[in-house]
Amino acid sequence: MLFVSLVLSAAASLRCASQSMGIVFNSLGRMMFPIPRWNTGRLWLLRLGLYKLIRIKPQADDWVWIIDHSIQIGVEKCLVILGLRLSQLQGMARGLRHQDLEPIEILPVKKSNGEIVFEQLQRAAEKTGVPREIISDYGTDLKKGIEQFCQQHSETCYVYDVKHKTAVILKHEFEHDETWNEFNRLACQTRKKVLQTPLAYLAPLNPRVKSRYMNMEHLVRWGERISALLINPGMGTERDGPKVMEQFGWIKGFQSTIEQWSGILKLMTITEEFIRTHGFYRGCREALEKRLPLSHSERAEKIRKQILEFVNHESSKAHPGECLLGSSEVIESVFGKLKRMEQNQSTSGFTGLVLSVGAMVSTTTKEVMQRALETVPTKKVHSWCRETLGQSLQSNRNKFMRRNLDLEQNWNQSAVAA
Repeated sequence: MLFVSLVLSAAASLRCASQSMGIVFNSLGRMMFPIPRWNTGRLWLLRLGLYKLIRIKPQADDWVWIIDHSIQIGVEKCLVILGLRLSQLQGMARGLRHQDLEPIEILPVKKSNGEIVFEQLQRAAEKTGVPREIISDYGTDLKKGIEQFCQQHSETCYVYDVKHKTAVILKHEFEHDETWNEFNRLACQTRKKVLQTPLAYLAPLNPRVKSRYMNMEHLVRWGERISALLINPGMGTERDGPKVMEQFGWIKGFQSTIEQWSGILKLMTITEEFIRTHGFYRGCREALEKRLPLSHSERAEKIRKQILEFVNHESSKAHPGECLLGSSEVIESVFGKLKRMEQNQSTSGFTGLVLSVGAMVSTTTKEVMQRALETVPTKKVHSWCRETLGQSLQSNRNKFMRRNLDLEQNWNQSAVAA
């Protein structure tokens, strides 16, 4: 339990968890048993994840599935389905946490399309029964597969994640906006100029290549802070005053526009927080409309209208008295935790560590840990990895390197003989 808690709750790496236990126990004079090596702890983690994945789930008609693809190097994708019951959402009034979820499926594949996703969903339904709701983004493969599943199971509704929707609205609004693109270009240019100077503390964050409009808020907030600094130089260090104006003075030309952008982002933030904590239900459009501030900007009012139309459309899928989940951000958090745990291994395709997704979610007690180790032997983990992952990218790479090494050795032997 201590080893798993260090990895899952304290963000320790596998090797760090092993070394930390040795240091602490040694300092307490309690070295009564061998400290587990990192690879032993890794197997405990995978056995726990596999146990949670394969244990029997209750058959019910109020399941919510949160679905997304995790993508690694190469062509590999992994469909992850996490679930919870709608009954859990009643009165929750907060965002989801990892322990609220149950792992339903972890399915790495080298090829994915709508038909494959549909088959994967059909397989998952055997575990929980047909779900009441599936929530995801509108990725092409997922959208086709989920829509086909919903056509066959009319009791299931497909809900669009609010965070992805607000990002799409921003993309459509700003993708071809010359002012925004120029601001973005100058911010990137300034970052490069100041990163190796005393003004590095004022540099904007490194821009995202993927899902750029999910990161728009950070850039606008940076613009607001620099604008405030230009108005009140005392906020920075006195010696940097002239240099700040030299490198960041261009932001003065965007001050009024930054205020407009900030107002639009405020609409997005309020919407995301409201849906994250309250979900979609009949009448939630009216409740959200009261919270969204009115604006004299035609652009902001246009976006406000789009948000309310989206919320009205999604909330119409809820039955009277029912509350549907509106945010799938928790699965992004799980993927982030997986990538942190994999570290450099994330560049080698999927490995057995993908099973740790099962260990990350739901509650882990001493009793759960004991049942996991009693019912899932190590050979069962190896068997799952062989059948589900097949030949990994890393094993193919190792074979290739060994083959090249053999060729080099043969060439060297031939050269010496000559």
